[in-house]
Amino acid sequence: MIKRLQRKFVVIAAVCLLIVEFTIIGGINGVNIYQTNKNADDLLNIIIENDGRFPEFDPKGMKHDKPQDNSDSASPPESKKPDKHRGFNEETKYQTRYFVVYADSNGEITKVDTGHVAAVSSSQAIEYGKSVLDSGKTAGTSGNYRYKTGDTDKGKIIVFMDCRSDSATKNRFLLVSCAIGAAGYILVCLLIIIFSKRAIRPVVESFEKQKQFITDAGHEIKTPLAIISANTEVLEMVSEPNQWTVSIKNQITRLNGLLKELLSLAKMEEEKPALTMADFNISDAVYDAASPFTTLAETKGKKLTIDVANGLTYHGDEGAIRQLVSILTENAVKYADDGGEIIVKLFTSHNGKETDLEVSNTCKEPPQGDLTKLFDRFYRDDSSRSRSKGEKKGGYGIGLSIAQAIVRSHKSKISCKAENGMMIFTAQLK
Repeated sequence: MIKRLQRKFVVIAAVCLLIVEFTIIGGINGVNIYQTNKNADDLLNIIIENDGRFPEFDPKGMKHDKPQDNSDSASPPESKKPDKHRGFNEETKYQTRYFVVYADSNGEITKVDTGHVAAVSSSQAIEYGKSVLDSGKTAGTSGNYRYKTGDTDKGKIIVFMDCRSDSATKNRFLLVSCAIGAAGYILVCLLIIIFSKRAIRPVVESFEKQKQFITDAGHEIKTPLAIISANTEVLEMVSEPNQWTVSIKNQITRLNGLLKELLSLAKMEEEKPALTMADFNISDAVYDAASPFTTLAETKGKKLTIDVANGLTYHGDEGAIRQLVSILTENAVKYADDGGEIIVKLFTSHNGKETDLEVSNTCKEPPQGDLTKLFDRFYRDDSSRSRSKGEKKGGYGIGLSIAQAIVRSHKSKISCKAENGMMIFTAQLK
């Protein structure tokens, strides 16, 4: 149990850390990509506002002289004064590689300017321009270029900016951040594993004290119970048995049963329970353990059916498996509906790697809520406290806890479900 608690603590901490890592790395990379794209869009806006050219930089007031156009077209209008720098400085116009495509109001390309880029020819620039005009988009990415369109007096202007450097920077930043995040994640996980024992130490100490208390209390209570039982027998010898002595003996029997199950549960939940693991015929073991309950079921007006596949073998503790079958079968007989049916099945699972023990009983009103609580010690559904024909159905509330401990000691799983008017307990024995 302690190892399961430690593993659960490590897994929960590791998953939480992974979520935080993804959030942080995703966030910083998202901000980086957004800022990089925004800077590129700001430069594209400056070029569009100045009819395809960078204006002259004035650090005092960002005034821009009228750009010179060496083409045979008419001179563009006077440069506009941007409202802020937007990443523009005196070196920007020499560092930025871009080309410009002009189109008339009918969408026909009239001119291209490739004087600020070496990787694209005029014909290629025309193809890029046609592709953007056909798509109808006003901004986006085409190959290695980020583009944006704008309107002029003569039609449209499309500016393409080479963003290969920015893309490479974004990719490197992503790889570096992921590598650092992965290294940090592994380091923190190792620290969590190392210090997990210290983190759960208070729970371990509490659990150990609980086990010790159950063991000590069990041995201490046995003596007064034996004395009370002996005194009761003496009273019955002196005077005839009466309802008081019978009641005392019934309660003694009940307390002895409770102590036996408590000690058995404490033993099964030890880190290394003393189990004798060996190969045995589980088919015979299940049949032998379940068949004695046939008479008990009949006396209660119920029917017990045993459906066990022949010749199945299993590597485990035969005594513990027999106890598991007895607990589940007794529980099914006790809580089956009046006149109902109990079915005990043993078969090989569909994947062929497990041996499944399934015990089911008719149950028109199954317990409500989370059925896994049935395996909690001392837990009993309200219906278990009811009486049927004067019969008290309530038990100690630890039988299924012992069954779960037996299954877990064999590194297997046990589950329960309510389906088609049946309560079904399934132990998947690996």
